[in-house]
Amino acid sequence: MASISGLSSGLDTATIINQLMQLEAAPQARLKSRVTSEQSAVSTLQSLNTRVAALQTKAASLTSPTAWAPLKATSSGAGVSVTTATGAGPATLSVTVTKVARTHQLGFATAGPMDAVVTGASTKVRLDRFDGSPVEIETGDGTLTGLVAAINDPAKETGLRASAVKVADGSYKLMVESVATGAAQDFELTALDGTALLGGATAVAGSDASLDLGAGVTVTSTSNTFKDVLPGISITVADGTAPGTTSKVTVARDSAQATSSVKDLVASLNAMLSSIDSQSKYDPTTKSGGPLTGNAVARELRAALVDSVYPDDGTSLASIGIQVSRTGQLVVDEAALARAYAADPVGTGPTFAEAVSGFATRLAAVAKKASDPIDGSLTTAITGRRDGISRLQGSITNWDTRLELRRVSLEKQFTSLETALNQMSSQSSWLAGQLGSLPTSS
Repeated sequence: MASISGLSSGLDTATIINQLMQLEAAPQARLKSRVTSEQSAVSTLQSLNTRVAALQTKAASLTSPTAWAPLKATSSGAGVSVTTATGAGPATLSVTVTKVARTHQLGFATAGPMDAVVTGASTKVRLDRFDGSPVEIETGDGTLTGLVAAINDPAKETGLRASAVKVADGSYKLMVESVATGAAQDFELTALDGTALLGGATAVAGSDASLDLGAGVTVTSTSNTFKDVLPGISITVADGTAPGTTSKVTVARDSAQATSSVKDLVASLNAMLSSIDSQSKYDPTTKSGGPLTGNAVARELRAALVDSVYPDDGTSLASIGIQVSRTGQLVVDEAALARAYAADPVGTGPTFAEAVSGFATRLAAVAKKASDPIDGSLTTAITGRRDGISRLQGSITNWDTRLELRRVSLEKQFTSLETALNQMSSQSSWLAGQLGSLPTSS
């Protein structure tokens, strides 16, 4: 409903209504301010939750026994590589390559065009792996093109790959080899009746790979990878490595990796404590606090993280190079940690990984209690604040309706005021006219 602004009263009723509405909207403005504050707190808690979850992952990784038995595998020879897996331990091997694994190959004598029929009277050929169960391969049209396609067809599962090698313009020879390497991959390819195909084939026999480890020990493999030569230790020979190549393979404990993992964990913990502190500070100048000021969940989390540094059994991390500075930060003495690990790699691990008292174990437990996606304290706090924001936004929406109704009411009142004043003005003018028309007496 439009108001008649100041037509009779001379008042700027539109401005008056807007000012009154600002007063009416003050409670809604406070709700909106609170929503903004709550959203900022939720964002801060979500960021903190992500960092706590990452901290838990890092701490949990150091509770594994394998984290305290890291191994570094090296090989002095370019053609020989070594990898480690669970169960591996320190070892040194002198490796000499005596043979590399090869595929079994057949090169056929007769050359011809790709569209020439090469399978004889039948469109099928016979594949014999010398295991007592030869198979027939349908080539379709019996041409060299059809034969190559049939051998390479994944659906036929021949275990072979075929190529047509161009030896002259319009003339090709067939080459076929086993997909896998090893002496057991030998095969024969003939016409269906067993007669020679394409003039017969020259064979290059497949072979197993072998390594001489010295002291009369030789190991063989159907491929160029020798799995579990020692428990958890595998050696791979690169294709084309010349027989006679010698390499020294070494698997040794890697103290640098363990030290790096500890430093990373401590740095993450320090960064998190600093972040909580900075976001919980109260600024007396602006008389305002950070998004975590007064937040009980953040305060309790910080206290629990600090407590995790001190085990209940009274032991100290100082013996392995970790101390608390005067500023409350953890400091890692890399040299001391490396010395402790080198002197006792088996005993250093439990200081971190012990099921109950280990530092990493305690830290992982604190982080999980806070960041668990179902009932973690941070997760619960975030969910609760989100629910509160939803309720506040519902109240703000209700206030929109209430304020709109109030504006309509005020506009009606001021319009009625202007109308009444206009009527009074008209009546006053009429009365003045009537009085002016009365006769006067001398």
